[in-house]
Formats: sequence, C-alpha cells, structure tokens
Amino acid sequence: MDFSRRRFLATSAVAATALGADAAQAARRAAGDAAAPLPSGAVPSARQWNWHAHEMYAFVHFAMNTFTDKEWGYGDEDPKWFNPTDFNADQIVAAAKVAGMRGVILTAKHHDGFCLWQTQLTEHSIRNSPYKAGKGDIVAEMSEACRKADMLFGLYLSPWDRNHAEYGRPAYIDYYRKQLTELCTRYGKLFEVWFDGANGGDGYYGGAREARKIDAPKYYNWPSIVKLVHELQPDACTFDPLGADVRWVGNEDGVAGDPCWPTMPNVPYEQDVGNAGLRGGEIWWPAETDVSIRPGWFYHADEDSKVKSPARLIRLYDESVGRGTNLNLNLPPDRRGRIADQDVKILKSFGDAIRATFAKDLAQGSVAHASASRGGRFAPAQVLDGQRETYWSAPDAVLTPTLTLDLAPGTRFDVVRLREYLPLGIRVTRFAVEAEIDGQWQRLAEKECIGAQRIIRLPQPIAPRRVRLVVLEGSAAPAISEFALFASVAPVDVPAIVSTDPSVLDSTKWTIVAASAPGAERLLDNDAATIWKQPAPQPGKPARVTVDLGRAEALGGFTLTPSRQVMADSAPPRGYVAETSLDGKTWKRSAAGEFGNIAYALATQRIAFPAPVKARYLRLTFEATALPAGMLAIAGLGAFTGRT
Repeated sequence: MDFSRRRFLATSAVAATALGADAAQAARRAAGDAAAPLPSGAVPSARQWNWHAHEMYAFVHFAMNTFTDKEWGYGDEDPKWFNPTDFNADQIVAAAKVAGMRGVILTAKHHDGFCLWQTQLTEHSIRNSPYKAGKGDIVAEMSEACRKADMLFGLYLSPWDRNHAEYGRPAYIDYYRKQLTELCTRYGKLFEVWFDGANGGDGYYGGAREARKIDAPKYYNWPSIVKLVHELQPDACTFDPLGADVRWVGNEDGVAGDPCWPTMPNVPYEQDVGNAGLRGGEIWWPAETDVSIRPGWFYHADEDSKVKSPARLIRLYDESVGRGTNLNLNLPPDRRGRIADQDVKILKSFGDAIRATFAKDLAQGSVAHASASRGGRFAPAQVLDGQRETYWSAPDAVLTPTLTLDLAPGTRFDVVRLREYLPLGIRVTRFAVEAEIDGQWQRLAEKECIGAQRIIRLPQPIAPRRVRLVVLEGSAAPAISEFALFASVAPVDVPAIVSTDPSVLDSTKWTIVAASAPGAERLLDNDAATIWKQPAPQPGKPARVTVDLGRAEALGGFTLTPSRQVMADSAPPRGYVAETSLDGKTWKRSAAGEFGNIAYALATQRIAFPAPVKARYLRLTFEATALPAGMLAIAGLGAFTGRT
C-alpha cells in the first residue's frame, strides 16, 4: 500500500485554507486588507508545527547497558544487574533544563529488551530487579519529574528485542503493540515516540542464541504502528520510518546538512538524502539531529574525559537548531542514576551562554521596511513583534523582495536569526544577509533554506547603520516571521577531567612512538570527532600503532573508539592483536581477537587482558576492516589498569 499520510495532510491543509478563508478574505478585501498568501508545496501538520517549536530536548539512555558497560546488550542479561544506587529523576530533568532543553525522551526499552516500567508482558523487566525491591518504575518517575519541571516527556521503545523468544515472528508484533499501548496510556501526555532503526541480528531470543533477519517495513507495518501512537497520543510526533512525523538527520555527529530542507520525497528513507532533505519534496518530514554529549549513548566511566565541551555544544546548536532541525542531545545517567557532575557543569555553561546570547533581540526598536509588502497584517514590522504566528509577506507576484531594518545607532551584533512561517510551506530557496557599513552594502552570508530558523554567526561583532534580508530565489512570495539580531556570549570553560574511575589512564599524556599512517596523535586527544584514517589493511600489510604510556603501568586492557561519522568507504577494524612491552624492544602478545558488533553499533570496545600486564608500551595491530571498505577509521584509544 502506498502510505502517504503527509501528502493527505498537506493537501487537506491547503484545501481547508482555501475554502475556509473565502468569506474572511472577502471581508478583508472590503476593509482594504490584503488576503493571506496560499500555502506553497508541502506544509506541516499541526502536530509537526508544534514540534518545530521545541527546538532542543534531551535523550536519556539509561538501561541495562549502563550496568554492563555496553552499548548494545545481547538480551541474556540478569535483571538483578539493574541496580541504580541513587536514582534521581529530578536531578536528570534539572540537568536538561539548565541546558535550555524543553523536554526529555527516555529509553523505556533498548535492544536488549529490558523494560524500565512495571509491565506484566515480560519477566525481563524492572519488576525482577533489586531497584526498590522490584516495585520501581523509572518511566513513571521520569514522567513525574518532567511534569513538575514543566518539561515535555517522550519515550523511546526499541523495535528490536534481543531477549524476546518470538522476535522475527508475528507474535512479537502483538507483544510490541501491547508494550506501546502501555507506554502511551499510563504515563501522561507524550510529545514524541522514538523508533530506532537498528533491527534484526544475533541475540538471545529466549535461549535460541541465533541471528534473525527481518524486512523491517513489512514486519512492523510502520503505518499501523504510527497510527496506533496517534490514536493514543494525538499530539505526539513519531520518529523515524516513512509515515512518521520526523526523520533522522542521517548521522550521529549532531550536524544537519547545510541546507537542511524539511521536505522529502515520499519514498523510504535514504541516508544520503536525509541529511539535507529535498527542496520541493512532496511530504513534510523534518529532520531531528541526535547526538550524545559523550562518545557513547550510555554512560561509561572511561568517557568522563571525553564529554563535549561547552564551546562544542554551541557549535552543535548552530549546526542543528541553527539549520532548522531540532536537537536531541543525549545525556546518559551514570550507575547512581544521575547525570555525572562533569556533564552537569558543562550543560550549565552551555545553557547559560545560549540564554545570555538570545536574551535580548537587538533588532527591537529598529524600523522595518521592504521593497514590496502585502500591507496591513503582513507589513514588514511583523518580523519584529516576537510572535510565531505573524509574518511579513509580499504580493503574490513578488518572489524576490528585500526586507531592510534601519537600526538604532550603536547597535552591535554578531548573530542573525531568521524564521519562515512554516504553515505556508517553504517559500525561500536562496537568500543573502547584507549590512550597510560606512555607506557600503556588504554581503555577510548567502545561504539556501530559512525554514524553522536559520542562525548565522558572524566572525566578529559589527555595528552597521542598516541590515537587510535579500531573497535571491523563491517559489512563492516570502512569509518571514522573524528577523532578529543578537550579541553572542561565550560559554565559561569547564576543565576536562580524566575519570571518576581511578583505573582509567589519561591518554592525553601518552605519545605515539610509531604508526602505519600519519595523524595517529588524533587517537589520544579525547575528541571522538578527530579521526585517524588510512588505507584499509591488506594481507601482509596491516595497520599498526605503538603508544608510549609515559611510565610502566599494571595494564589491565585497552579501549578503542570507532568513528561515528558518516564517511564513505570507511570502516573500523574487525579485530586486533595487542602486544605490550616494558622497553619498547621486547614484546609480549597480551590479547587477540575480534571486536564485538563494532561495524553496526559503532561503540567503544573495552578489551580486558586475561591478567594485568606490567607495561609501558602498547602496540595494536589491525589486519582487516569490519566491513569491506577502502579506508580504516578509528577515533580514539584508551587503557585501564588491572581491575579487581
């Protein structure tokens, strides 16, 4: 069946606007007031229009993986392992709120199938954990904490379940729909329901311990799943299959395409299209940009030194929210059940900077005028009123007008924010922002797509006499709801730490002794965004790196972090040979094997040696990539001392 809910909604919205507005427009014409522009192309549903206003919220990955130090659980975990020592939903929600986020999406069930709510549908749940003697309900506690803090609440429910015996068969779909019904009817209003794209593979599956493959669109029947959510939670947007309200941005780096159009073709999702969207696409399917504040989605003590800095979070904001997408920033609680202290400090610094930057619109008090205007309630001044539902527009035949702000003397700014009135569709294709400085107009930026919002950060503050928006190309007369100016405030730096786990070694004090390709220093910088790349290993020509730890340690093992970046023709290593030495001359093989599910989970690999080894030097050899690829890519290395 060709499921085209978005096409139906867009067509219905246009028809309703045209038919329902006839009488009102006639009255306005009689009063000398111009009629509103008609929508152009695909438009958001009311649900999607509300979603666009949320801008930024938190992902909270907290589950069995928090206690097993994994990213993807196999499904055979003992429920007794889930035992937070000091769970505090209020603290988690407060950490998100201080960062300026407007909601929280909790992982109610990840791929291992362990459920964080009081369900009778499975024994693999919090009912059989020590937490509150089996009476706890993390979903309920998080829902209540969000309600108290006036924050939105959403839920993630993994379609893949590596625990359930019937996964891959029709009976599991009935089970999954029952789970979804419980979550959508017990915990109050939800703003988003999140479906992960990871589906099918090896797992416990009730003891079968086998691999099961599925055809996800056919198996889940996504239109029926989306319909169920909308029936139970009419205001909740769904993520991410075709037919859902929101799409994936196409990477886990937190970077939207430039431009990132909210429209897409009405076909199953393709990653290379999802990052930028498609101008003029027939359905409204806006992007959500998801990224973790740490390299992993779940908490790991050896990533305490790798928390993204406040300055990096500002860049993420500009590259996601500033490109018209919503930012879903993951904040993983630790084994206590709290957001780690270092993360909270960084979130507060980031939130303070965002609030200070956007606290005052410096365009207020300026005089707005345009080369063309529809007049009345569509006058240029509407871009200055701070209202989401008002906008400036030109006559229908004028597709490329100019909007100018005459600024108050001394107005200094380095941030520009523009917004389109989305219920009328995407109308501006290409635009420029220019400033009059010393009597000369200078082009500050030229971009495609304004959309929900477009933030332009200048290299330094300017104090022009005038500033203007020049529409260079459009499909219909523009509908601009905001033209705002701000002065940026830099975040307070938060010094990095090593780890709350004393066994984790500080890799920033190491040095590269030898490597099979240049740039291996990137492996030691605690930044998962910097990648060591080289041609893929070939028989007789492996990739290799040798590290000097600076002093002899009782080495218990090493960690390797693959790149999460979307890179064509690149893959992490399939396996490893780890050798250790005290003098860098005499070497001992300490471990060898394959990394577990590294190609798809892209999770940090934690390899423990059979016994601690006294060593100053560590040499790692990689003989093949995990998937066929022309390049090998690794983001970071680490190590830990012997653990008892």
